[in-house]
Amino acid sequence: MADLGLRENGYLFLTGRTDQAALMRDLAAMQRGFGAGTEVLDAAALRARFPWLSLDDVVAGSFGPRDEGWFDNMGLLAGLRAQARAQGARFIADEVTGVVAQGGRIQALRLASGQSLAGGAFVNAMGTRAAHLLRWLGHDLPVEPRKRTVFVIDAPNARHPDAPLLVDHTGFYLRPESGHWICATVPQEDGPCDPEDFTPDHRLFEDQIWPALHARAPGFDQVKVVRMWVGHYAYNRLDQNAILGRHPDVGNLFLANGFSGHGLQQAPAVGRGLAEQILTGRWQALDLSALGVERILSGSPCLERAVV
Repeated sequence: MADLGLRENGYLFLTGRTDQAALMRDLAAMQRGFGAGTEVLDAAALRARFPWLSLDDVVAGSFGPRDEGWFDNMGLLAGLRAQARAQGARFIADEVTGVVAQGGRIQALRLASGQSLAGGAFVNAMGTRAAHLLRWLGHDLPVEPRKRTVFVIDAPNARHPDAPLLVDHTGFYLRPESGHWICATVPQEDGPCDPEDFTPDHRLFEDQIWPALHARAPGFDQVKVVRMWVGHYAYNRLDQNAILGRHPDVGNLFLANGFSGHGLQQAPAVGRGLAEQILTGRWQALDLSALGVERILSGSPCLERAVV
């Protein structure tokens, strides 16, 4: 069994607005109804629990004290791959370069190796390149790559290994990681990027993150960037939610696209849901119809009450 290295430190979302605090309370009640332990703390309770934070501009914070945290993403991937192989799945290392379609169905995929891959059902799980497959079929998909630079930093005056993942309303996130910290922000000019662009934007830390971070936690007065890397969100322009299920115009094409940063969290449930839909023609264990392709085609967003 794969070791996921779960760190159950929780998530902490801060807000400086009273209307957002009321929304937090509504959402926390909903989450508790599904078994979560979410609490909404006022500024005084936050100070008592997290004395290393400066909270003069904070009205409230939503905190999950249990069953929330982070884990080893590659450990999860390795475990799922091993289980799939044990059940007979075969992995092919190749690149899809085109589609053979007829009568509203995909017949085969063309591969860079010169081979073709036929099948009865096809799942588009191409991440930031999901729209390419749909364009080959004469359709559109509002999914594009959005660049995110992640920084690993050392802060000798801020040692809080039990800190939660902090999502700050001033525009950054932060969490501890093996004696260091991981942090990132959304660029002020956020838009589609080149899918081959994995060059870190080192200015984001100096210009955006560090000033806000130091204002939130004075212990981050001395900080050194240890390393940085880039990842891409498969960003759904319509509503920042996943696009799931059978495409109504391509009978044997199923989509798992546009997760907008939530893919790792939702992947196991989506995999199960799609498998059941492919095999039975409908959602079974989970009703994922609200995230169906139809809303994309009609331009009807499935909006969350709060999006991070």
